[in-house]
Amino acid sequence: MPTARRCKFVSASICLLLLFANNIHSQELLPTKAQQRVAKKFITEDSLRGDIRFLADDLLEGRGPGTRGDQLAQAYITSQFQMIGLEPAAADGAWVQPVPLVGVTTQPPKTLAFKVGENLVEFNNFDDYIVTSGQANSESKIEDAEVLFVGYGMQAPEYDWDDFKDVDVKGKVLIIMNNDPADDPNKFAGRTRLYYGRWDYKYAKAAEMGAVGALIIHTTPSAGYPYQVVQTSWTGEQMALGGPQSGRLPMEGWLTNEAGTQLMKAAGKDLEGLKKAAESKDFRPISLGATLSVSMKCRVRERTSGNVLGLLRGSDPELSKQWIVYTAHHDHIGMAEKRDEKTDNIYNGAVDNASGVGSMLAIARAMSNLPKSERPKRSILFASVAAEEQGLLGSDYLAQNPPIPAGRLAAVINIDGINILGKTKDIAVIGRGKSDMDRIVERMAKWQNRLVVGDQFPDRGYYYRSDQFSLAKVGVPGVYLGSGVFVIGKPEGWGKQKMREWTENIYHQTSDEYSDDWNLDGAIDDARLMFFTGVQAANQPSLPAWNAGDEFEAARLRALQQVK
Repeated sequence: MPTARRCKFVSASICLLLLFANNIHSQELLPTKAQQRVAKKFITEDSLRGDIRFLADDLLEGRGPGTRGDQLAQAYITSQFQMIGLEPAAADGAWVQPVPLVGVTTQPPKTLAFKVGENLVEFNNFDDYIVTSGQANSESKIEDAEVLFVGYGMQAPEYDWDDFKDVDVKGKVLIIMNNDPADDPNKFAGRTRLYYGRWDYKYAKAAEMGAVGALIIHTTPSAGYPYQVVQTSWTGEQMALGGPQSGRLPMEGWLTNEAGTQLMKAAGKDLEGLKKAAESKDFRPISLGATLSVSMKCRVRERTSGNVLGLLRGSDPELSKQWIVYTAHHDHIGMAEKRDEKTDNIYNGAVDNASGVGSMLAIARAMSNLPKSERPKRSILFASVAAEEQGLLGSDYLAQNPPIPAGRLAAVINIDGINILGKTKDIAVIGRGKSDMDRIVERMAKWQNRLVVGDQFPDRGYYYRSDQFSLAKVGVPGVYLGSGVFVIGKPEGWGKQKMREWTENIYHQTSDEYSDDWNLDGAIDDARLMFFTGVQAANQPSLPAWNAGDEFEAARLRALQQVK
């Protein structure tokens, strides 16, 4: 009996000790008083508004890559990094990592004429289609190329899916559906768009298969944005990384759904029926009995933009060799050739993404003002990257040419747009479930009395549309946070509707301008959460990791192997 009582006493004592230890551990995993203090002092409305107001000003002319406005943005961010007390982190002690670009301005044909039998089916430039050359040549020509409908234009062996089968598409023009199969929740990820559903994948796959052109059929649901975004984003000068060009097509473009329907009808086909057939893995490419000839003159010029890189050294002798990376792109579309009747011809990019850079600068100020005893153990790299709007070019260049090996980049926290609607009950993790960084975000959100949700618009494929994707491809896990939609004090559904309206009316339009009417209370909460998340990731003993089986886990293992 005494032995039994002693065992119960010892067990109870151990339980109390473990409970006490767990409580201490839990407290250590929450923001400290010093972290809260600097967040409150440096991540403020005035700080955000000041940076955004300048970066989105007309004087910067929309910050098009390689322009004077782009250079002004880089100079401003560099000066802020230096005032904050960061170290230059580009090669040879420089603040800016040059990003070589090649710009192609295509003169598209006024009409696109498909020959179907003895008849011509013609469409008008801009209203019915947008085409550019993906290759840096002075002229791009296609002569009597056969036209095929290839469904989603995907090869996904892990899903036993091949839209091309054994059909030879070399030298042909492909008509492709946007997105990926979504009708069956057991196929792919159901309504959640994968990389297979992105336009850049489809063009690259078409080039890999030997096609000479690809036209994606646009619908607002399948793209996640209206056709006017295609009109603004795919006209004018288009950029690619400089150097040898590969994996691009002589013609890349879009057809409206109405034009696609008309083309299929002329070919004796029904577009809606073809779309339904393409939902099956048994689908095979279908010849439309049509040919297409196109000749386009192009202006080609080399340009240079830059990634602005600032580093806060970590406090731990060993962990400081690993870096947490904050990314926010500083570019936007630049200026349109013609003035908009309602506003002007400047794509200011206030929300997208002057606001993200402003948030990153506020986080950098807070991070650098932590007391010495609480300086993050890992180093923190703040990377304001270039040419995101041209296809993640700046972050792609950074990922391929990192200041330190990719295996020592511990995690990435990407900021692309902020909440301008007010405080929210929730915060969205775009790509939730991919890495254990989610747990840090969930802990910080719970401390803020907020709920973490997944992507509120999973069909739009946002994870593959912003800069953390470039680093993910070389194995770096991370998070990309989206604005919450449950706005405090507003009716249910109000926040989601406002975000839809913003996408339809402001996204990639000249109307994306700074406004004093923005409610930045929620943006401040989000920026502070990202600050706390970065500190936690920098201080935890283990490296952040992809969840088992994630699509980028293999890349991470390769990167880690290279630094052993």
